[in-house]
Amino acid sequence: MADKANKVSENVPGPYYCDYECIACNLCVDTSPENFKMNDDESNAYVYKQPENDEEKSACEEALDACPVEAIGNDG
Repeated sequence: MADKANKVSENVPGPYYCDYECIACNLCVDTSPENFKMNDDESNAYVYKQPENDEEKSACEEALDACPVEAIGNDG
């Protein structure tokens, strides 16, 4: 499970976030491009927009479940 004390600094406030365990595999960006981006040096993903509807929430949950290093968290 992602560590909320180790959140990537670019995350926007809200329940979903990425932590620094991210291995930059792009899975979350591919799964939920409306909510996840890679940072400028491509070393970590982060949540740039919290989900605003059920479709986006579902995509974020899919990314969370599929993350190979459990670097995505949901404190909601």
